[in-house]
Amino acid sequence: MEQRRIVHIDMDAFYTSVEQRDDPSLRGRPLAVGRGEARGVVAAASYEARRFGVRSAMPSVTAKRLCPELVFVPARFDVYRSVSAQIHDIFSRYTPLIQPLSLDEAYLDLTDHLGAYGSATLVADRIRADIHAETGLTASAGVSYNRFLAKLASDYRKPDGLFVITPAMGPDFVSSLPVDAFHGIGPATARKMRALGIETGADLRERDIETLTRHFGKAAAFYHGISRGIDHRPVVVNRERKSLGTEQTYLQDLTSEADAHKALAQIAAKLWTGAERRQLQARTVTLKVKYADFRQITRARTLSALVPSEEILLETGQSLMAPLFPFVPGVRLLGLTLSGFHAAETVSCDQMELLF
Repeated sequence: MEQRRIVHIDMDAFYTSVEQRDDPSLRGRPLAVGRGEARGVVAAASYEARRFGVRSAMPSVTAKRLCPELVFVPARFDVYRSVSAQIHDIFSRYTPLIQPLSLDEAYLDLTDHLGAYGSATLVADRIRADIHAETGLTASAGVSYNRFLAKLASDYRKPDGLFVITPAMGPDFVSSLPVDAFHGIGPATARKMRALGIETGADLRERDIETLTRHFGKAAAFYHGISRGIDHRPVVVNRERKSLGTEQTYLQDLTSEADAHKALAQIAAKLWTGAERRQLQARTVTLKVKYADFRQITRARTLSALVPSEEILLETGQSLMAPLFPFVPGVRLLGLTLSGFHAAETVSCDQMELLF
């Protein structure tokens, strides 16, 4: 089998870097994209803020406690999407095999697209240079012979770095890493592995496939492979969209049915607009409720036919919410998600998209 040449490009602190590029007064300052009020959440943090422990998805009050000088700016997703389109245009100059993971990262398969460069490393460096010249932003790149290792490599010399994991390096590189650092192993799985005495890639490699299957089911084959530096997953240009959702956190808890229905109507309208713009049709509606004590529940319903209108979307959401009244304690967040899309719908991103 021909050795593949996979590159993972990851923009450096993308949202905050765009803000610092566009407003020079923000450069060098700890910066967060998000809402700074009591119930706000950090959507992204600059490297200056990360030095204080500020991270994305952190409550704003916690972030400001860690970094009193933290500056908040509102998200400008139209701008981020526009810059992302510029970056993906650059990718397309070098290969048609591009798998976007989000606005700021993607896999590129250069196996048959090295051109005059003759080296995936040189192409990756050229892409990074083009991105900086045309957007004023920096990107990190990982180059390897599969997706798993390319992703690990792009993190290795951030920010503004490039790292290569060769076939000779792969197995040993993986063996020394903690399983928490493995892309594809989330916090819950990592905890389960540690409880089984699996702390590193070397520990994972010692477990046979039967043992892993007993504890991790279908994912066992993937874990067995990556512990040996093996990952046969291709770079897939188009993936079926899994879901589209929107949610809202409220400054004051929702306690009355009237307020909750009004809030849900606004969410349904925003979600339906997003679905129509993307020409998506779905059968499953999921309601998300987070209470003031941070307890969270979801309720879902799959219709016998595609959701035909905003009105039916809202009615379905309201029927899912009805058994939850009265809200005790109050509700701090509501969300709706559409999934189970029409089989013909494909897009260039395989993650859930959350509308902001």
